[in-house]
Amino acid sequence: MAIHTFGTMGVDWENRVNFARLREERLSRIKHVLKASEAGALLCFDMNNVRYITSTHIGTWAQDKAARFTLLPKGDDPILWDFGSAARHHQLHCDWLDGEKRSRAQVSLMRGTLSPEMGQAEKIAKQIRIELEARNLESEPLAVDIVELPILFALQKQGLKIIDGQQLLLEARKIKTKDEITLLTAAAGMVDAAYDALYPALRPGFRENDAVALVSKLLYEMGSEFVEGVNAISGERCSPHPHVSSDRALRPGDPAYFDVIHSFMGYRTCYYRTFVIGSASQAQVDAYIRCRDYLDHAISLIRPGVTTDEVVEIWPKAPEFGFPNEEAAFALQFGHGLGLSHWEKPIISRMVSLDHPEVIEEGMVFALETFWPASDGWSSARIEEEVVVTKDGCEVISRFPAEELLVAGHKYYSAAGPLATVRETESNYNNSRVYAAGKDSTAGLLTPENVGAR
Repeated sequence: MAIHTFGTMGVDWENRVNFARLREERLSRIKHVLKASEAGALLCFDMNNVRYITSTHIGTWAQDKAARFTLLPKGDDPILWDFGSAARHHQLHCDWLDGEKRSRAQVSLMRGTLSPEMGQAEKIAKQIRIELEARNLESEPLAVDIVELPILFALQKQGLKIIDGQQLLLEARKIKTKDEITLLTAAAGMVDAAYDALYPALRPGFRENDAVALVSKLLYEMGSEFVEGVNAISGERCSPHPHVSSDRALRPGDPAYFDVIHSFMGYRTCYYRTFVIGSASQAQVDAYIRCRDYLDHAISLIRPGVTTDEVVEIWPKAPEFGFPNEEAAFALQFGHGLGLSHWEKPIISRMVSLDHPEVIEEGMVFALETFWPASDGWSSARIEEEVVVTKDGCEVISRFPAEELLVAGHKYYSAAGPLATVRETESNYNNSRVYAAGKDSTAGLLTPENVGAR
């Protein structure tokens, strides 16, 4: 294994995550991308981008608020405007921001709750204009990642030309540093443990929301910063994929798949596994094998220089598994970058990659996920692996066993011995005296003379 797994603490006796290096290298990457662009400065309200540039964080409660922002002028260091007393905290404890010089108190519009007549948008826009003028950058384009519309309009009234800044950040973030890869690996290792705890708990009566609770509790106890989602899907809900868990209770013979999305020190996972409860039908086994084969074929192609269109070429077209077009099947045969965000570059999908291929590069970290519906019309398989692109291939960092379909729950015994783990979900179809050739057969029906015969 080339990628090391460490404990989550910092120690004096081993090189683990070097957070000073992490801060410096992230800022260096975005400065390099900004320098090569047409933009004179970059203004960010997305909390993941603010963290990448300033290495500050004020809790996951702020994740969707767009309440804090940073300006990175070309050729200079970032200025952070943060939420009230958070700015003072950074002045005291984040010396890389040079105290009051680059950590300032200010708040955005709080998703519109600071209404237009309060003048906050104009105030913010004026502050940005002042900083740009001080560096002779006011005539150059201002790249913005996301923004509330009143602020956008106010910036334009200040005479600033606004361009898309999201692509600059995605370009900077697509190649991970050594410390980012260490953190992503640690995050994946925590999900390994979550699945190990979930597997023995899966049994009839255990609900999807029970799985969400179990996994979330364990991850937070292990040091997870944010459990963004535990997608728990079971039984007839498996096909089509609803992308949301419920309070459905597991039943014997159910398929159940899960996606664990959480972050450790900001770095995300996206990590599916599929199980069956008590036993699997042959249709479920066949679906899992096909799902696994599509995934493993894709993984076998991953190396620097390969393009994303080459990967999606080996995946099935949407109509081949029951969808009218690639938009309807989007994200079922899929690849996406991982980092401070759940979705980063590259995106690997038949919807876009055939016409807009991206080159796979060393240092990328992304998830590959596949789906296949079973022939029974209601169950399916879903598997995902996280990979780090190395100089001559890739390494999988999601390690909970998934090469074959795992059976969870109690082992059942009949008078004749252990009950088969591959059997039809409905017991009557397992009676070979009636269904001599399986569920779909009509031969071998009992007659009064041979009822009970073995």
